[in-house]
Amino acid sequence: MARLGLAVPKRQIKTAIARNRIKRLIRESFRYNQTRLAGLDIVVLVRAGAARVANPTFLRDLDTLWDRLIEQCEKYLST
Repeated sequence: MARLGLAVPKRQIKTAIARNRIKRLIRESFRYNQTRLAGLDIVVLVRAGAARVANPTFLRDLDTLWDRLIEQCEKYLST
């Protein structure tokens, strides 16, 4: 089972509302992709610009990152 760690620093994302929104979106996307990420421990570090991204764009970007992570893990395990 995959595990998720979040690092959403107050220094990068100033308001609690924005930090909580970002964490909620990351958790939602992770739950959706958790079976594909089985066996991985993942830490997501959020950068300053994340607060300005709209929800659909943020979720789409996360899906792209999950796909890329899975692809890299498969490439590593196949060699």
